Amino acid sequence: MGNQGATRGRSGYHGDMTESPDPDRVDQRATDLLPEERAAGSDDPEREAEIILEDSDARTEDPEGTKHESTQTPD
Repeated sequence: MGNQGATRGRSGYHGDMTESPDPDRVDQRATDLLPEERAAGSDDPEREAEIILEDSDARTEDPEGTKHESTQTPD
């Protein structure tokens, strides 16, 4: 899994991440699905986990910058 660019359609965030999350974190997140994620199923849980972690890292690194771009953050 290489570096991924800007589009994160599912979460609504469209930032410019330059690094992918650590592969061990991705594997752990893909393994430890939330009950609703497990029930919904996934064709590619590792890729889904990578996107979730990229979004989380972006919000952690720049909360104000990503707040305005997120559909999940109230105004």
